[in-house]
Parts: sequence; C-alpha cells; structure tokens
Amino acid sequence: MTALHTPVQTTTDDDHAALRAACQDGASLCTIVGIHGSFSRRLGAQLAVLPDGRTIGSLSDGCLERQLSDTVRSIDQPELHRFGAGSTKIDFRLPCGGGLDILLDPAPDKGACEKALATIAERRPSRLELPSVSPMRSRSYVPQLHLRAFGEGPELSWLEALADSMKIRTTCLSKSELTLGLPSRLPSADAFTAIVFLFHDHEWELALIEEALRGEAFYIGAQGGDEASQNRTLDLLARGLAEHELARLRSPIGALRSCRTPRALALSVLTEIVGEYEHLVDAG
Repeated sequence: MTALHTPVQTTTDDDHAALRAACQDGASLCTIVGIHGSFSRRLGAQLAVLPDGRTIGSLSDGCLERQLSDTVRSIDQPELHRFGAGSTKIDFRLPCGGGLDILLDPAPDKGACEKALATIAERRPSRLELPSVSPMRSRSYVPQLHLRAFGEGPELSWLEALADSMKIRTTCLSKSELTLGLPSRLPSADAFTAIVFLFHDHEWELALIEEALRGEAFYIGAQGGDEASQNRTLDLLARGLAEHELARLRSPIGALRSCRTPRALALSVLTEIVGEYEHLVDAG
C-alpha cells in the first residue's frame, strides 16, 4: 500500500468525517448507492478522497479505498461505477463476493456539505442531495449518539470507560455531583440522546427520571430487577406521572437479562443503546 492511500485517522464517526472532509478544496466524495449481495457497510456509506489521494471514512478493508482514490481523481464529472460482482473491472473483486454501485463525485457541492454539517451540529437530522446520475436521490444523516448516565459505583465507571473507548460523546454525573430530590438541570435531551440511571439507592433517580421524560431521548433506562422496577413505577405514579409517560422508561435494562458483574452490565446496556441508535441511523 502506498502512502498516498493511507486512510486519515479521525476521532468522529465515519459518516460525518467523510462529509466534513468533502468540504475541503479539491476533495472528492464517494457514496454507496446500491448494494448487491452482502456487504459490511450500509447504503449511503461515504468516503472522501483528498487531492493527494488519502481517504477519510471507511468503506472496506483498504482495497476498495485504493481503487476509488485512483478512479475518482481521474474524472471531472459525477459518475456511477459498479465494483465487485457484475462489474466490467474484471481485475478487481470485493472479498465478500458482492457488488456495489458507487457514486463518484470529483467536485461535491461544498456549500451543501457545509450546510448539512451545520444542521447536524445543531443536533438535527440533515440531508445531502446527490448528483442526478445516482439512483439514490439524497443521503441522510443523523446527529451522533450522546449518552447521559447518572449513578454510582463501578457500574457507572465501567459504562463511562466503555463508551469512551468507542468515542461516544458521554456525560456522566455521580451522586457527589447531584442533589437528592432535584433534577440535574442539564439541557433537555434531544432525540439522539440515551439516558441511563445506575443507582442502587433508587430514591436518587426519581427527580432525574421526571426530568428525562420531559425531553426527547430515544432511550431512557434504569437499573434494577422486577421488584425495583415495580416500586419505582409506583413512586413515579405517586409523583404525578402518567402511565403513558412511564411507558418510555425501560427496566430492567441491557441486551442481556442477567449480568453478575458491573462490567458485564455496562457492556450489556451499551450494546442495547448502540443497537437502538443504529436503527435511528438506518431510518435516516
């Protein structure tokens, strides 16, 4: 592999990183607009190619990126290319055996890319219109996942550590940073935020849950077994919350229903949250 095709490492999601790079002078943008057979990326996945051939984003294991970098820099108008199965490029095959239709845009609309990024930064979904040669008319984006976690002990510490390792934007508040009986006074959660409560002393979470239910968080979950969940529901009903409001609160939480260690619980909860967020991304 030559240095020109070495991917630029980023600390943001690939979806947003490629779009951001496409705003640079001389950058190109490649978009998957058709998938035939199996493939490891979703429809709409993008890769930006810088003028020197380096790539930002991720579409494959490197071989496709090299091919795209060479091809998109050799054209001057948007073109639709088939790679893999069904392609006329018999010297290039995808490891999965499938085929991809990829829109190669050597000069994407920088203003449109910047506008889409600005909308995402405001924590709102955005859309980028694609050139007319593409069978997919536009590419949608959603804001990055934001995780808010409240609680105590090793469960909170493990959740924060695991989220940080995945570069998920996280706000964690422990009991020492909260006041019993009062909300957190954080800004209202948007529709791409997940909120988790990891308390052993459940009276700490009641005001915080009320606060969470007033926002738009796509996921609100609280630690505890069936008995704790039932008692929590009764306490919240007594505080005036309606049953339809409480229907948004999950408990027990996690992809695994029985976790015996704080680390396992944190991994289980994060798995469930990321899975729910991926559905939002797919829905666009």
